[in-house]
Amino acid sequence: MRTPSLPSLLGLLLVPGLGLAAEKTVYGLNEYARLDELDLEVAAKLDTGAITASLSARDIKRFKRDGESWVRFYLAIDEAHQHPIERPLERISRIKRRAGDYDPEAGERYTARPVIALNVCLGKARRRIEVNLTDRSAFQYPLLVGSEALKRFDALVDPALKYTAGKPACGLQASNAE
Repeated sequence: MRTPSLPSLLGLLLVPGLGLAAEKTVYGLNEYARLDELDLEVAAKLDTGAITASLSARDIKRFKRDGESWVRFYLAIDEAHQHPIERPLERISRIKRRAGDYDPEAGERYTARPVIALNVCLGKARRRIEVNLTDRSAFQYPLLVGSEALKRFDALVDPALKYTAGKPACGLQASNAE
């Protein structure tokens, strides 16, 4: 009896992974995203190196409403967004500061950011994801979609592609907004 070669055995181990890859959606480095609750469509950067999603916001204030924690903010996207937005606060995230953002005298290696939950549509897929609020006006994309959200979208990101999903087209029947 002949025993299988090592490359054959390794190939068999990889086959189940191919089935999983076939079920995922390939997105580009940049995609259009619709933020349902904010009635907003923006260009987003999909970043597998980031853990969380971030939305560009300014004048962020936490407050209490009926004993619950909420957050009030303005979108820091363009001059058209002058009205305040209020959303329930999901939690506070701790984001590690980058080397250029770290002040050794202050000794703070992390920054605290409020996190809200939003229904986000990429292509034909809608998912409820957590988004932290921070001023991203210095960046080209007002929305950064990190790895935790990408997992919810069953996403594969090809950095050589852009806008592969097209404009957001999530109808009511396509809602996977758990």
